[in-house]
Amino acid sequence: MISLIKADDTWVLWTIIILFATISIYLEQNFKWAERISGPVIGLILAIAAVNARVIPFESPVYDTVWSYCIPLSVAMLLFRADLKKIFKDTGKLLICFCISAVGTLIGAFVAYFAMNGLIPELDKMAGVLTGSYIGGGVNLFAIASSTNMSQTMLSAEVVADNFVMAIAFFILLWIPSSVFFKKHYAHPFQDKVEARSAKSEGKTLAAGYWGRKEISLIDLAVTISVAFVIVTISTKLAAFLKGSVSAEWAKILIGNQFVMLTIFAVAASTLFPKFFANLRGAQEIGTFLIYIFFVVIGCPADLWQVIRNAPLLFVFCGIMAGINILFTIGVGKLAKLNIEELAVASNANLGGPSTAAAMCVAKGYDELVVPAILVGLFGYMIGTPLGLMVYNILAK
Repeated sequence: MISLIKADDTWVLWTIIILFATISIYLEQNFKWAERISGPVIGLILAIAAVNARVIPFESPVYDTVWSYCIPLSVAMLLFRADLKKIFKDTGKLLICFCISAVGTLIGAFVAYFAMNGLIPELDKMAGVLTGSYIGGGVNLFAIASSTNMSQTMLSAEVVADNFVMAIAFFILLWIPSSVFFKKHYAHPFQDKVEARSAKSEGKTLAAGYWGRKEISLIDLAVTISVAFVIVTISTKLAAFLKGSVSAEWAKILIGNQFVMLTIFAVAASTLFPKFFANLRGAQEIGTFLIYIFFVVIGCPADLWQVIRNAPLLFVFCGIMAGINILFTIGVGKLAKLNIEELAVASNANLGGPSTAAAMCVAKGYDELVVPAILVGLFGYMIGTPLGLMVYNILAK
């Protein structure tokens, strides 16, 4: 579909994306209603509204740039204060939450398949592909689609429906930890820490208090950005080298993945030189702003009209799987007396992968969960493809 702004109008698109991110931050820090919704969700809504009003395109090289460059840089900066001892001490339950959520995805795949069998072609392949995607990520999705010889038509329709469902799922998962209902019925220590930190600062909202003014010099910004670029460059080159050096598919997915190498390298550097990285000011602010930009871009492929016209049943299928994942995660988590923040992050890590899970932690102020969220998301990369293929083989028979 033709949009008012063309896909190759780079300057205008960048301007709109950054303005949307800035508006979402401003609203979150100045209005209680916006804080309850959360800045990233506002950015998502603005993007979805703009693309479905045909103001901006659904696809553009600008969006690819955000995925390829902004996200790795933001992840590197947000790992500057990764203290492994503190991580293992404070967040050992996140892997348990992730495994519960993965079981929810498996249950959702079978429920959705038997509920809609005969209504959608290649449904066994679709269930396998979405299982891999909703436990791992896009890497697993395309690996399973290729392994099962799914038609390009069905794969394209699935991606359209999936993008829109994911936008809704991220909206819900960002809202859950700070909602009055869930705070009443679940433990919420990380949300308490955010509110306690913010209460000590003056601001119109908790977000404004948390992101108060800080002393940052020119050399702080220069060193922070330089170190982030160095870490991302080394990690990217190393991942590409290792991917070409191994033949096993699982090894390529694991050690040949940019985010695996980035996490390992950044966490190792931060652990070996904690004082140096702790003194790098501005990393959290720059990294978080890039994350807000990322959430705006997440909403851009959500073509509501195309879903309604070409893939309404796939929208329902994706919705059933994602819905069961979230409900099963928070339901079993309630019985196990787990924290609502870790349950929501674990579900996000399943449905979206390490980058969206880390982005959620940053957006909500759960600093201690950023690295664990990335690690469990990477674990999903490892198990997503075999579990997706298992689901396909069972349903195909």
